[in-house]
Amino acid sequence: MSDQPVAYPEALAEMGARAAAIAEGTAGEQVWLLEHPPIYTAGTSAKDADLIEARFPVYRTGRGGQFTYHGPGQRVGYVMLDLKTRSRKGSGPDVRAYVRDLEQWLIETLAQLGVKGERRAGRVGIWVQRGTQEDKIAALGVRIKRWVTLHGVALNVDPDLSHFAGIVPCGIRGHGVTSLADLGIPATMADVDVALKQSFQKIFG
Repeated sequence: MSDQPVAYPEALAEMGARAAAIAEGTAGEQVWLLEHPPIYTAGTSAKDADLIEARFPVYRTGRGGQFTYHGPGQRVGYVMLDLKTRSRKGSGPDVRAYVRDLEQWLIETLAQLGVKGERRAGRVGIWVQRGTQEDKIAALGVRIKRWVTLHGVALNVDPDLSHFAGIVPCGIRGHGVTSLADLGIPATMADVDVALKQSFQKIFG
C-alpha cells in the first residue's frame, strides 16, 4: 500500500522485480493498492487513434488491453499471484478463470459499497446501468509472465472524470465513465480499501 501517488515507472519496476522473485520462489505473492499521478497507459492492443489528446504523460506498457487513464481518486490494484501454485489439481494455470476472478473481486467490492457492478459481453471492465446509459466504473488489464500475474484493476472512487476525455477508454465508444462519487456514494479511499481486502480474501483466499 502507498498513501502517496506513485510514479508509474517506479510502480512498474517494483512490480516486475516482485513478480520475478515470485517466479523464482524467493518472494511471496503480493497485492499493491496505490494511486498514480495523472497518466495515460497504452496496452498491447492500443490504437493510436484512441489517444485523442495527450494531456498527461503516455506510457506504453506490456499489459493487455487498450488505452486507460490513471490518476488521483482512482484506486489501482496491482496483483502479483503465482497461477502455477493456484491451479487446480489435474489442470494447468487458467488465465480466463483468473480474469473472471478479478472481475468478481470488483463486483463484490462494489456490492459492499452499495453499487451493482456488472460484466458486459464483448466489453472489458465493470459497468453500471444508469437508466438507458451504461457507464464504466472499473477497468482491468493483465499480463502473465512465467505464470505470475502483473498489473490488475483500477476502480474509480473520486477521480476527475474529465481527464478520461483525452482517450477512448479501452477503445470503447458510445459509453461513459463513472465513479463512486459520481454515483452519489460518499466512500473514502479507506472505505474502498476495506471492501477490496475483504472481497479479495473471499475470491482468492
